Amino acid sequence: MLEELRITGLGVIEDATLPLGPGLTVITGETGAGKTMVVTSLGLLFGGRADAGRVRADPGRATVDGRVKLPAHLRAAVESRIVDAGAEIDDDGTLLMSRTLTAEGRSRAHVGGRTVPVAVLAEVGERVFALHGQSDQLRLLRPAEQRAALDRYAGPEHEKLLGRFAELYGRWRAVEDDLADRRANARQRSQEADLLRLGLDEISRVDPQPGEDELLREEAQRLEHVEGLRSAAQVAHVSLTGTGDGDDVLDVLSLLSTARRTLEAQTGVDRVLGELAARLDEVATLAGDVSTELGSYLAALDADPGRLQEVYERRAALRTLTRKYAEDVDGVVAWADRARTKLGELDNSDELLEELDRERRRLHGEVADVAAALSAARQEAAGRFAADVTVELAGLAMPHARIHVVVGPKPAGGGPTVPTAGGTDAGVGPDGADDIELRLLPHPGAPAQPLQKGASGGELSRVMLAIEVVFAGVGGPPTLVFDEVDAGVGGTAAVEIGKRLARLARDHQVLVVTHLPQVAAFADRHLVVAKDTGGAVTTSGVRVVEHTDRARELARMLAGLPDSDLGIAHAEELLSVADREKSHH
Repeated sequence: MLEELRITGLGVIEDATLPLGPGLTVITGETGAGKTMVVTSLGLLFGGRADAGRVRADPGRATVDGRVKLPAHLRAAVESRIVDAGAEIDDDGTLLMSRTLTAEGRSRAHVGGRTVPVAVLAEVGERVFALHGQSDQLRLLRPAEQRAALDRYAGPEHEKLLGRFAELYGRWRAVEDDLADRRANARQRSQEADLLRLGLDEISRVDPQPGEDELLREEAQRLEHVEGLRSAAQVAHVSLTGTGDGDDVLDVLSLLSTARRTLEAQTGVDRVLGELAARLDEVATLAGDVSTELGSYLAALDADPGRLQEVYERRAALRTLTRKYAEDVDGVVAWADRARTKLGELDNSDELLEELDRERRRLHGEVADVAAALSAARQEAAGRFAADVTVELAGLAMPHARIHVVVGPKPAGGGPTVPTAGGTDAGVGPDGADDIELRLLPHPGAPAQPLQKGASGGELSRVMLAIEVVFAGVGGPPTLVFDEVDAGVGGTAAVEIGKRLARLARDHQVLVVTHLPQVAAFADRHLVVAKDTGGAVTTSGVRVVEHTDRARELARMLAGLPDSDLGIAHAEELLSVADREKSHH
């Protein structure tokens, strides 16, 4: 449940706070006062598209803050996503959310005081919030939306079946496309495979090893300068060990030994000299190790001209590969790995084609079976869905109207098909092999027409509301927002819409932007968006109206006369009727 909403710098709203609560909250106000900005702010808060053109020039930044109290059954799922994003929920299940938009179009989202991707707001919104406006009515005219509505109504087991179908369909189409590509491009594939084999043969003859080019470069440099290296190593070795010509060669190891012994002799007199003697011992040990390694280096130093020639020839062979396949030997090895993988993909042998064809037929059979099960499930759900919506329409001053949900096969149309129970082929896509169409029979004797042809604006509003009431009975988000879904409706139908919204608000938090006093009269909380044009810039604020103020607002909505005694009397009568209706149900 959305407990509070604060809007700053958005459209005509400079700074407004909406105190919200359970039940039915209506939002009214004069045209242009900013009711639409309330709906826009809710869309922003829950991850909707940001329009920088809505940001007020001063201060050039719009912010929407919301405090959401998560119901127990949603808390675990939402908390898991929030924690993954680095935010957290308060101990009492309260979630603080915020969205900021600048005039330059930059958008930021925060949850629990932490910056998060806007997608996190959208994911939370999908679970806790549903917005229905006149644009939603237009979406309901699309066949894809009508199919989605029926699938949603059919329940979680149906959704699992739909997911299973989509997974099978994807695998089937992938195998189908792979097989068609192999058959259609056999010659091209064969030529590409031949080129890869030639490259792999050339590389395998040389058999390059990772890092080999760098090792050979170092070895060639060593062999080319072997005499200089030997001379340097010998001078250093003699300096350390004294093993040179003559007996008067001073060596480092002897000098270190003499220095250490001399200092050790004075240890009893001064402890500092003893410590220095110990350090000289460490230096002597290190010098001895270096001497040993120099000896090994000299013994291993190879001046064989034949080996140098071998290194030159090997490096030339590797350069031939790097000129053709990659910048270095590691790249050549990687190219060979990719080529071997690609060669497997280019395999166009008869055995592989037969195997793919068997897999294609098997998957097609499974797709056809699950598509038939999906069609049967939709047929069953269609009857229940139509009956439930029809009952709701009767309560919305359309007592003779009927909704029919027609589930039929998709036209084949030259694309992929599956067989139907009737023996014909139906077109098939990731969502199945069915076309869904909602038809409205407004009164007996009239033909059932598709919604886009048979429903007026007011009728479409009521069909939309009836569908939402039906959805509410099978779950759905806890907060529902209706943006003038009562457009084109008046009189008795408006009262019935108010009743239905009040009934929906027993189990949901319902927010309604309306221009109808008959709907507003059923509210548990009434908010008015009022504009102030006293200054150079129009601004709007939001206030809660109660008692006499509420009657005056309804009188304004009824006849545009908020101070008329007769108008207020009519408004009070409307409020009394609404209170009686709410208490009877």
